[in-house]
Amino acid sequence: MPTEEKIELPKSLLEFIDLWRDKPGNLIMILHKTQEHYGYIPRAAAIELAKNLDVPLAKVYGVITFYHFFKLKKPGKNIISVCMGTACYIKGAGDLMAECETLLGCGVNCTTDDEEFSLQGVRCVGCCGLAPLITVGDEVYGKLSADDLPEILAKYRSK
Repeated sequence: MPTEEKIELPKSLLEFIDLWRDKPGNLIMILHKTQEHYGYIPRAAAIELAKNLDVPLAKVYGVITFYHFFKLKKPGKNIISVCMGTACYIKGAGDLMAECETLLGCGVNCTTDDEEFSLQGVRCVGCCGLAPLITVGDEVYGKLSADDLPEILAKYRSK
């Protein structure tokens, strides 16, 4: 049986835990801060949070798995979000998603083998006038067709 990876929570996170320890909604806020630090919630960090907050690990995982925002796996260097809101969906977001899956060789909510890209669908980016669109990190690319995607992805591929 593999041994459990150990992790030491950073001082800034421990201070944040102390600040939120007795407040309502503390677990969600602490998980947000943990994901902000690591980019996801490593299992070893979840175990340490459960110990530190004196809550069952199952409760920590219950929150992590209930909210789609929290990630259990390290995301790729570049996170591609395909807007699947109504306007984008009507104007072809499904085609954009399918083409991203083909070009990346991975499915929705997955990361490429080289850890370069993660692909996800999101509800609405709030740029309906640019439908259909994707974001790569903080960059928004709108009024797209599937033919536009290879050039966009090429900008983010590591040399």
